[in-house]
Amino acid sequence: MPHAVADLRSLSRAGVDALVARLGEKPYRARQIFRWLHQKGAATLDEMSDLPAALRARIAAEIPLSALERAEERRSADGTIKWTWRTVDGKLIESVYMPETGRKTLCVSTQAGCAVGCTFCMTGTMGLSRNLTSGEIVDQVARANRRLLELGEGAPPRPLTNLVFMGMGEPLHNYDNVKAALEVLLSEDGPNFSNRHVTVSTAGIVPEMRRFGEETDVKLAVSLNATTDEVRNALMPLNRRWPLRDLLAACREFPMKKGRRITFEYVLLGGVNDSDEDAVRLSRLVKGIPAKVNLIPYNENPGLGFRAPEPGRVEAFRDRLVAANVTAVVRRNRGRDIAAACGQLAAEGGPGDPRRRGADRTQTLTGRGSAG
Repeated sequence: MPHAVADLRSLSRAGVDALVARLGEKPYRARQIFRWLHQKGAATLDEMSDLPAALRARIAAEIPLSALERAEERRSADGTIKWTWRTVDGKLIESVYMPETGRKTLCVSTQAGCAVGCTFCMTGTMGLSRNLTSGEIVDQVARANRRLLELGEGAPPRPLTNLVFMGMGEPLHNYDNVKAALEVLLSEDGPNFSNRHVTVSTAGIVPEMRRFGEETDVKLAVSLNATTDEVRNALMPLNRRWPLRDLLAACREFPMKKGRRITFEYVLLGGVNDSDEDAVRLSRLVKGIPAKVNLIPYNENPGLGFRAPEPGRVEAFRDRLVAANVTAVVRRNRGRDIAAACGQLAAEGGPGDPRRRGADRTQTLTGRGSAG
């Protein structure tokens, strides 16, 4: 799989320290550089105004610095904003901003495309182009923060309050870069997000789940979506490798430090996994696990062959879970009019994507030099 070139934004704090030492500069310069990159979201070295021009030139000669280019911005009637970003090598990825009272959340992508191939998800139709670098992951946050300040959304220096790694890609298939990005995003010299406000979602990569639990303090969400192996095999091919028994065992063994609990994401597909019997089985599967269930009514996508649940079915399903003492909430669909809802991200569909027709309040931004 091809990888993007090394970039200054992908260096850890220790990596920036080492760069500064190699250049023969005083150690405090490393903190300046790191803060410019990750607190202020500098798109170029020239923005680092308190660094001598000679030092900026030496850094540029040592390692490149790039920023994601904002290729498109689309705004939903409900306040959701979807950004399509272009990487330095021309890959297209998407992030989604979801404002709520007291919370401003960014849904972050971790790969260009996805190899998991869930049959109900538009991203799964793309295949996998490559992993994103840690710098490309954290830069989605930097570009979004800068753009939100331009739009008057939220208070400086960081309008965003919450992050969910639920965009394009399977985060645990890009484990090392996701972990490195989390370290930056939680850093006091970076954006300084709280671990309680960051959630990473997985389709169920069992071997990496325990490692993730031991090596990070952020929350875990598991995309479950079925209550039998037969149905989950059809919806999520990776279930053939790690069936429900193995996945639920990994959830029970997941380190629940710092008050953690697992979020089970369950996309309700009409006539597929939304029966009363499914609700009963689901309550049994999650029994004994500190968890909540997020029910997600399916967002219909052309050509995939699935439909949303019938009216009233979502509430009936939730009520069955609640009656079995399972904490269950229905996730509000956001950004459906701009193809920004769960399962709808497919940046490489581009402007001709049929899901885009009739979108409300659409703004398109193209051309070089639009980063941030």
